[in-house]
Formats: sequence, C-alpha cells, structure tokens
Amino acid sequence: MIGSLGAAPAPKIEDGKEVTLTYKLFVSGKLLEAADAKNPFTYTHGQHQIVPGLEKNLAGLKVGDKKAVHVLPKDGYGPINPQAFREIGREKLPAGIPVEKGIPLEARSPNGTPMIVKIAEVKEKTVVIDFNHPLAGKELEFQVEILGIK
Repeated sequence: MIGSLGAAPAPKIEDGKEVTLTYKLFVSGKLLEAADAKNPFTYTHGQHQIVPGLEKNLAGLKVGDKKAVHVLPKDGYGPINPQAFREIGREKLPAGIPVEKGIPLEARSPNGTPMIVKIAEVKEKTVVIDFNHPLAGKELEFQVEILGIK
C-alpha cells in the first residue's frame, strides 16, 4: 500500500523562524511608522527583536495572515520611568539649540549607542532631560500582514 504524499503543512511563526511582514504602527490613532511590501520588515521570532506584546501575538500565524494587535505599555516600551529624568545645567546642552520643552536631542547611552531624548522641563539654570523611550507609557496599535516565514 502506498501512502499519499500530501503537501507539507504551511510554516507558522515560531521561535527561530525568520519572519517578513508589513506593518503600520499607530499611537493614539496617529500613524507613526510603517513597512510596506516594497520595504518589508524582517525579524527572527523569539529573539526579542520586536516589542514583546507584538511578538507574542504573532506566534502561530502563517503567510497571508493579517492581524490587528493592541499592545499595552507593559508589553511595549514599558511604563514611563520616573528615574529616567535627569536635571543638567543648561551649559551642558549643545550650543545653538532651542531650549524649549519637548525639543528632541541626541544623546549617547552608557555603551555609546545613540539615543533620542527630550527636554521635559526648562528651569532658570537647568533643564530636565527625559531619557525614557519616546513610546514609553504609550499604547501601541499594529496592523500586520505576514509575507514570509523561513
């Protein structure tokens, strides 16, 4: 008796798989960033390369699947950390930048990686710098479509 050779099951997203997808990221209804089919986003599942809440919700999906994913701050970029605010003297700011609340600045993390911070408060002789990720404390809305799984 010869068994029938069926098609292999479609691959699904699981740890170690390279996933290619399109996405749109919305915060408070505003589109912040997107990756389309011409310029898709690729990551390795289970390697913590994307926010945990999104990664968890993509597990098990297959090519062609579409999903809307709501990510709470604790599963995204975390809550706002009050310890991530530092007061520094105005003289330590780069010359020529406007000293206003909300102005983004480029800083370096302790390991030398560039990061964007912002002025949270302006005082007479100092400024308070917010070192939180720009999306900390925010709820994230993703719309994704899975294009490929290897």
